[in-house]
Amino acid sequence: MALYTLKRIGALAPLLVVISFLTFILNGLSPMDPAEVVLHAQGVPAITEELIADTRAELGMDRPLLVRYGDWLLDSFRLDFGASYITGKPVWSLLGPALLNTLKLTLVSSLFIILLSIVLGVVCALKEGKWLDLSVRGVSFLLTSMPAYWLAALMVWYFAVKLDLLPTSGMDLADSYVLPVAVIVLGYAGIYFRVIRSSMLSNLNEEYVFYGRACGMSERKLILHVLRNSLQVAVSVFGLAIPIILGSTVVVENIFAWPGLGTLTVNSILGRDFPIIQAYVLVLAVAFVLFNTVSDVLNAALNPRLRKEL
Repeated sequence: MALYTLKRIGALAPLLVVISFLTFILNGLSPMDPAEVVLHAQGVPAITEELIADTRAELGMDRPLLVRYGDWLLDSFRLDFGASYITGKPVWSLLGPALLNTLKLTLVSSLFIILLSIVLGVVCALKEGKWLDLSVRGVSFLLTSMPAYWLAALMVWYFAVKLDLLPTSGMDLADSYVLPVAVIVLGYAGIYFRVIRSSMLSNLNEEYVFYGRACGMSERKLILHVLRNSLQVAVSVFGLAIPIILGSTVVVENIFAWPGLGTLTVNSILGRDFPIIQAYVLVLAVAFVLFNTVSDVLNAALNPRLRKEL
């Protein structure tokens, strides 16, 4: 198991290098010169070619691409992503607190999504075709088909405006988590519980289940074995759930004025603040790769046969 884990970690290096390089060249894909963005942010009234050239030199953008990439990559290991074009502050001083706030929302939401998905998936698989299974699947299809902004608007209108029970912004109180977490959970639990249900149904039809019943194994023990085998598929799905939610909280954070990555990124995109956008994309890509690796390691722990495939 230790050797498998080391091999999976070793395979990350080339992938992360490719991701970091693609992230770095985002600047070159913009139709607007970053030096011009900086000058606009500084409120320079008359922008000339000479001023743009001087600003490019000041930003170090007149150096060869690979040299700039190498320096940026080394600085990134120290969480130094440069300075914001708009505010002039270090990028990490803005990105770090926002990332922490988004992680709080993401982890709480992911915990409820995983618990709710497992419970609903197991119950619906055991009650396949009955009214409970049909009802839960019908409601889940309805909720997952709703856009996040529409579901959030409905919940704000009912729980905040009509009933005056919950706040619609901020994150200081526990009540502040209820609406944004509910929107995320209702949007994703309906997707992941179907994975559990499908995996449970597949395992319930395996020969070892019929053999266990024929040998007099209790239904409780049998269901636990089926659930353990079903979670091998779910681990891969849940392993990517956290980075997916981490990158998809933009709408929820902007609706509920949550001071996280979503709000910061939208403002950065509108202001063409490329260093923050670069750092955001890199952090999100690294999160996807790391959580995918963790899910592979957990799957290998559950299924020893997978350790021989690498």
